[in-house]
Amino acid sequence: MAWKLLLGSDIGLMSLGTIVFVFVIAFVMIGYYMKKMNEK
Repeated sequence: MAWKLLLGSDIGLMSLGTIVFVFVIAFVMIGYYMKKMNEK
């Protein structure tokens, strides 16, 4: 039921897109800060 609502409705797809976007931004920021921490 929940998967059908998530993947089958406009609101569900927007929510899924937002969740994916947040994870992508988090990984980009983690990579950026890890690189900055290793600099002098």
